Formats: sequence, structure tokens, C-alpha cells
Amino acid sequence: MNLYAGQKPNVIIVDIVCFEYVLLEFDRLIDWIYTPKDEFLAKRAGAIRARKKLVQMLSAGETDYKTLQEVAEYDAHLEKHNIEQLSAKLLFDLTRNTGFEVTKGTIGACWILACCDWAGRQENDVCGLDPVRPLAADKMKAVLRGTSLYSKFLQAGLEVLL
Repeated sequence: MNLYAGQKPNVIIVDIVCFEYVLLEFDRLIDWIYTPKDEFLAKRAGAIRARKKLVQMLSAGETDYKTLQEVAEYDAHLEKHNIEQLSAKLLFDLTRNTGFEVTKGTIGACWILACCDWAGRQENDVCGLDPVRPLAADKMKAVLRGTSLYSKFLQAGLEVLL
């Protein structure tokens, strides 16, 4: 695919792990999806630790046995998963039952809409964005700034407007 795509003048190949990993590495992910007193912080502590270790390992470009072992403790099926599958599983486990839920087929309304502008929002549907309630465009800019996407786009020669 890269050989074919690389021959096209209107195709730019951007080196990213996968879509799920981009959201997983977002530096404000945990702050956005959970409130400081959220019960999910304790219930999902293992996933939060595994995410932190995985992101540290991949962003440093180094894999060491200790970090791999810590991530493997979270996912018993690690030897059967590739990095995309592991990223998707971790992201789903962190975001499920929130407006930020991400699955292979859907992305939660909280990622793509202005805060609290989604149908079916209940009174107890709260997140870390409740105090500021940013617009969708502001969320996208924050994701761009808080992930490797910005630098990858620049490396690929793409103009990025913030």
C-alpha cells in the first residue's frame, strides 16, 4: 500500500500507530472523561496505569521488558493482540459508559459535538469538561495539540492551522 500511495502526488503518508492510539495518547484524556471524584477512576485504575505505560513506551520509541510486563498485566491476551487491538481495547475500557466512548464502529458524541449538545444527555452525565464546556472545534484543537498528530503532520509537510 505504501508503495502505491507514495507514487500519488496527492497522498501523504503520516506515520501514526492507529486512530485509537492517537486518542489514547491524548494528554488530557483522563481529565476530560472523568471528574475528579468519579468512581470510574478507581474502577479503571488498571486501565489507566496500562495506558500510561503504553504511551510512555511508544512515545519514547523504546520497549523494555519491565514496561511490557506492566502492560501485559492489564491484558492477559497481549500475545494475541497487535498494538492497534491493544490500543482499541484500552481506549474502549477507559471510555465505555461515558459520552466519550470509542468502539471500532463509533466515536462518542462528546468527542465531536459541543459540550452537552447531544440528545439523551442525563443530569448525571458529567465529565471533566463540565466547568468549561468547550466547542467541538476547540476540542479538536486540543486533541491536535495534545497528541503526536501535530508533529506528525508537520513532519509530513502538512500545514496545520490552530
